[in-house]
Amino acid sequence: MNKIFLSFSLFAALAATPALAQEDSAGPNLVIEVAGEANGRVVIDLFEETAPQHVAQIAALAEEGAYDGVVFHRVIDGFMAQTGDVEFGKSGGDMSQAGMGGSSLPDIAAEFGDIPFDRGIVGMARAQDPNSANSQFFIMFDEGHFLNGQYTVVGRVIEGMDIVDAIKRGAGPNGSVSDGPDVMQDVSIER
Repeated sequence: MNKIFLSFSLFAALAATPALAQEDSAGPNLVIEVAGEANGRVVIDLFEETAPQHVAQIAALAEEGAYDGVVFHRVIDGFMAQTGDVEFGKSGGDMSQAGMGGSSLPDIAAEFGDIPFDRGIVGMARAQDPNSANSQFFIMFDEGHFLNGQYTVVGRVIEGMDIVDAIKRGAGPNGSVSDGPDVMQDVSIER
């Protein structure tokens, strides 16, 4: 009888968040080895059904090694950690333009959905144009529902949120990390 109650409770919890219930953590998964103040492995379940173009672009960049050595250039305590600038965000380079670049691949049209920006959700960064996402993404430290319907949700952290929480924070209102930012040492795709 307890098993039935637990199963019903789990079903009720999943039904309360229908957008997340559709995702089954089957991947593909983005695996990030973080180095710096935070050290360890972060695994992100990419939402291929919700944001297929964004997930395909992230996977392509990871598979070609473009994300290896890219820093977390903008990290705001209580909000999010942003990374993925494969053009200007490489560790050891000039960080003055980190966050302003993308990749050689084309920008992607928005794929907005119903998944809310809660803790551990991963969204695509973009310029003012909603159709300007390219390579940069951010991981939420806490909920940010004001982002709902404004940015494409591409996945959620399923392992290593403690590592995300330890990422070096930036200074000032924009959260720029100019002195020794943490880095995505190695990024791969697991299918």
